[in-house]
Amino acid sequence: MKLYYSPTSPFVRKVNVCAIELGVDDKIERIVTNPWENDADLLTDNPLSKVPTLITDDGMVLYDSPVICEFLDTLVGGDRLIPAEGEDRWIELRLQALGDGILDAAVLRFLERKRPLAQQSNDWDSIQRDAVQRALKYLQSEVNCWEDKVTVGQIAIGCALGYLDFRFAEDNWRQVYPDLAGWFAQFAGRNSMQTTLPIAPK
Repeated sequence: MKLYYSPTSPFVRKVNVCAIELGVDDKIERIVTNPWENDADLLTDNPLSKVPTLITDDGMVLYDSPVICEFLDTLVGGDRLIPAEGEDRWIELRLQALGDGILDAAVLRFLERKRPLAQQSNDWDSIQRDAVQRALKYLQSEVNCWEDKVTVGQIAIGCALGYLDFRFAEDNWRQVYPDLAGWFAQFAGRNSMQTTLPIAPK
């Protein structure tokens, strides 16, 4: 398999964490790419020019991290990170969507800050920041009910919190959400999380 990736993408990190947890990491060849530059090879496989994009051994192209994570789960028989059916499946997919939603808002904030200062919108930044804070408040209320097993939803949340640390450390979310911070302190120590830490470009 081949994976188009960017070393700072939190969605790529989610895929990589899933691959490590499932034991299929060594089956993936990684192709570093900059999706913002409309890399020709990436565009051939993904018209959206987004990472992560996975090419399977059969030549099928998959994009969007939830799709790729579910595909990787099927490689080991399924039902490892994503429940196969029933209410547990929908609860887990909802948790993944919440983690991805935090990332969507945080990435939008990051991109807004890269615009020329005169063009930046404080209102837009506040809308995205408030969305993240509402999600964190919800997670604080339910984190102590999570099962003691690694799931795709927990991986999505872990990568989202890691991205907040990476791009918005000044927000200090741990002070406001101590239970969530306690969970993350343990989860972030997993080998899969430690070996996929983002590295800021020099």
